[in-house]
Amino acid sequence: MDRPQSSDNEAALSLLKAIGERNPKALAGLHSLVGKRIYAFAVRMTRDSDLANQVVTDTLFDVWKFPHRFNGQCKVSTWILAIAKHKALHALSQRHLEHADLDDISDTLPSDLPDPESSSIEAERAAALWRCIQRLPEAHRECLHMVYYEGLSLAEVAQFQEVPENTVKTRLFHARKKLQAWLTGISE
Repeated sequence: MDRPQSSDNEAALSLLKAIGERNPKALAGLHSLVGKRIYAFAVRMTRDSDLANQVVTDTLFDVWKFPHRFNGQCKVSTWILAIAKHKALHALSQRHLEHADLDDISDTLPSDLPDPESSSIEAERAAALWRCIQRLPEAHRECLHMVYYEGLSLAEVAQFQEVPENTVKTRLFHARKKLQAWLTGISE
């Protein structure tokens, strides 16, 4: 049976306090409480299970080093997932991809760049969309970002935002309708 989210937060707060007192068992308890959630979040962001495991380790290490940084403005799990997000982004930026020396093959590659006019039109569309997204209420923007940019499922967004899944669906519906109306008004 799943525990209510409020008791999970209370347990996490208690564990965080014990971590501040340097209790290693508390870190293990926190890992048991939120480790799977961090891992699922990191896998969605990185698309790499090994990298996701590293994100879990790095995130919990930061929690161990800096438990005093939790200011109580949100749930402990939200704070931890924010740390995980930064760790995942950092891990992705540090990943070194092997590739052929482009100088050796650059003359034989066809250009896949769009023509300047298409690039300009696409840049204008992207800028207009970004401006419209910024006008959305915070909850709607967050839903859009998590679903379309981070690839999270509706259930995961609902869990992260601590609302029913139908609320997430409604927020996405209204966000898309507003964006469509605003973008149609811009292009006319």
